[in-house]
Amino acid sequence: MERNTQFVGQSTAFLDAVERASRAAPLQRPVLVIGERGTGKELIAERLHQLSRRWSEPLVTLNCAALPETLIEAELFGHEQGAFTGATRARAGRFEEADKGTLFLDELATLSSGAQERLLRAVEYGEVTRIGSSRPIKVDVRIVAATNEDLPRMADDGRFRADLLDRLSFEVITLPPLRVREGDIGVLSEYFGRRMAAELHWESWPGFSELARRQLEDYQWPGNVRELRNVVERAVYRWDNWDLPVASIQFDPFVSPWKPAAPARADNSNPDRSAPPPAAAPDIEMVTDLRGAVDAHEKAILETALARHRYNQRQTAKALGLSYDQLRHAMKKHGLMERG
Repeated sequence: MERNTQFVGQSTAFLDAVERASRAAPLQRPVLVIGERGTGKELIAERLHQLSRRWSEPLVTLNCAALPETLIEAELFGHEQGAFTGATRARAGRFEEADKGTLFLDELATLSSGAQERLLRAVEYGEVTRIGSSRPIKVDVRIVAATNEDLPRMADDGRFRADLLDRLSFEVITLPPLRVREGDIGVLSEYFGRRMAAELHWESWPGFSELARRQLEDYQWPGNVRELRNVVERAVYRWDNWDLPVASIQFDPFVSPWKPAAPARADNSNPDRSAPPPAAAPDIEMVTDLRGAVDAHEKAILETALARHRYNQRQTAKALGLSYDQLRHAMKKHGLMERG
């Protein structure tokens, strides 16, 4: 599947961030993109580049956390032959590669103090000096940087140069996490689901069941859009009945009855660590029908357990500590037999 570079969403918080990026794009100024993992920081960097006058020039990306501290400066600024052990030939750095274009620095907060100092000079004077050289090279580069760290706090703690932060923060675009993007979980789920169904050559897209949609909406999405895409695509490709709505959602792909056991720990406060968490209980103060509240809670537990085990009744019964007949009786009681 091709890389997805589209912005999908309808929430005000999300559209405001995209609009701010669009307004900042034509300006020849640095931009900081702040957000949790999986919120789309690289997509914003691409938008800033494509909507600028530099769109026909290179967009060069460097993940600052992917290289050891000893190599990051050579990667950014280049080096001359013999500048250090292993430097068998001269090499241009990312700044020179991005000349006339845009340099996207991901995970900016991981830069060493030495790299921060050299980056400050490059931003302030528009020139870089290769390691092992004394001759500065003029470059015309627009910098877009991204991080999920609190840079002002890091500057206050002395872990990030305050003067560099001042130079890079002409505009700061903070991306909202998925959990606060009202209405976007459903929109994105349908979008990724349809794409995956098309990739698998399904004749039509049946959508998600009501329970599956509710599970997707209730989840907190610590990995944001990237995690949502993985969960949705995994659910679609594992679903065998294309005529029925997708009803089985697995958030953690590592969950398995054959998962290697963790080493024994001294803490025995929760002996049954493999048991699934119970469904959320109703607000006790709002309960006016005890039997109805108990039945609703029992039904929610059954629905969740059945979906988790792909409606395999024997596995569901075992997971809930019931006999097969007890589970069948409970399913019949709550009208779940047809779905089962």
